[in-house]
This record gives sequence, C-alpha cells and structure tokens, in this order.
Amino acid sequence: MFDLEALFQKSELIPVIIQDADTLEVLMLGFTNKEAVELTLKTKTAWFWSRSRQKLWNKGETSGHFLHVERMVTDCDTDTLLYFCHPVGPTCHTGAKSCFFREIAMEE
Repeated sequence: MFDLEALFQKSELIPVIIQDADTLEVLMLGFTNKEAVELTLKTKTAWFWSRSRQKLWNKGETSGHFLHVERMVTDCDTDTLLYFCHPVGPTCHTGAKSCFFREIAMEE
C-alpha cells in the first residue's frame, strides 16, 4: 500500500489533475489534502479541498456530476496526483465537459 504521508511532506495541499479515463482529455485541476485522498480511496469518487470555501467537497455532491475514480497515480516528485475518472455529466461548473476550453491565442 502506498504511504499517503509521502504525498504531503512538502505541503498540506497538493494539486490533483483529473483526466477522462476513456478519452484521456484533461477535465480539471483541483487541490486535495490527506483527508480528501482517503475519502477518494474509500468512496471511489473524487474529493477535493475547496480553497475558497475552506472545506472538503465531493465533486458532484450538489450537481450529481460525480467523478468516478478508476485509477490514481502520483508524479515522480510525489507532490501531484493524477486521477483517471469516468465523469457523470460535465465536469466544469459552467456546464462544459472540461474546465479547459478558453484558448489563448499564440502570437505569430
């Protein structure tokens, strides 16, 4: 079993990238703490720490648009997580499939 303490040696909050398990599209970026990771492992749905509300939240708890976590991996520095998920409905609070849809034009 992976030692969760290793994830939080540098910070109490770490980023977690959410990727669609089927299409591999990046859906969102959130932040998590140890308790949220433990809840994610237990419920197999994505839990985060809301920096604006200063509380735990289960993605989909109000919208019904849950992120069912199939697999979790950490990066080489053990300070970022990647969740491969099966989303139920749109991931973004705007109703978009992904939170990443605002393109920035590159200068020529």
